[in-house]
Amino acid sequence: MKTIVCDRPGALVLRQRPVPQRGADEVLLRVRRVGVCGTDLHIYAGRQPYLSYPRVMGHEFSGEVIEAPEGSALRAGDAVYVRPYLSCGSCLACRRDKPNCCTALKVLGVHVDGALAEQVAVPQAFVHRADGIGLDEAAMIEFLAIGAHAVRRARLEPGRHALVVGAGPIGLAAAIFARLDGAEVTVLDLREDRLAFCREQLGLHTVRLGDEDLAALSARTGGEFFETVFDATGNPGAMERGFELVAHGGSYVLISVVASDIRFSDPEFHKREMTLLASRNAAPQDFERVLREMRAGRVPTALLATHRLAFDELPERFAELADPAAGAIKALVEL
Repeated sequence: MKTIVCDRPGALVLRQRPVPQRGADEVLLRVRRVGVCGTDLHIYAGRQPYLSYPRVMGHEFSGEVIEAPEGSALRAGDAVYVRPYLSCGSCLACRRDKPNCCTALKVLGVHVDGALAEQVAVPQAFVHRADGIGLDEAAMIEFLAIGAHAVRRARLEPGRHALVVGAGPIGLAAAIFARLDGAEVTVLDLREDRLAFCREQLGLHTVRLGDEDLAALSARTGGEFFETVFDATGNPGAMERGFELVAHGGSYVLISVVASDIRFSDPEFHKREMTLLASRNAAPQDFERVLREMRAGRVPTALLATHRLAFDELPERFAELADPAAGAIKALVEL
């Protein structure tokens, strides 16, 4: 079968590999769509700290069942989405219904080979029917679930002001689900094209990062700033600055993760009695919520899927997706 392998940073190669042999508790899938995300771009650029090369990327994907274990609810031909966070099921985090924090977590496409292949075998516990949505949408559930998880962690209340810093796909996912929960959402970013997308396509209030942004954010909230701030920048400086944008009694949710120490003023932190939250990946209930909202037509997936590539052309065109001039929000690879 055809597989695309990242042999080393900057090198994607189309290569033949044997069709995977399905284990007793695994589902054999025909991959149909693969979403390209920031993690894949970091792998390609050599900036992913949890990965060894060569690696088959791809953790946002949808497919069709080829073969499932005897007694499974899945049938050949079923359209499915996959939760790519393979958790152990037995550690403390898993026992407490937090499999996204599993101590032995393996993410498809990062710790183990992923979905940039014609077929994959995945443990059946992580494969779910995608009834009522299309294959494009099913491949987009994972990144949207990350935003939904961050919003669930924040416990937003209707009418409260929420700020999303960073208008990449994860930031947009957080903004979409914060608004669905009734928040008054503002997006802060440097890129005018992303801010224009937020305003014109999603109807969100925006502020451009710069010398005047603090005044604009203050004016937006009557000088009180934001009950909840989400950081989706992946930039240590931005993550540190975000502390000053949280209202007294508010919450700060770090969706981003960086290989760096994050520092903040303890007096300012205590003065606000701020709640600081990490948000890691997503849990099964977040995937389920995204699916429900998609079925109800409340997630603008057609707007988010800005680019489409054929599988065979990906090695030659992958670098284009990292160019801001391309304007990619979510690129889907078709098989």
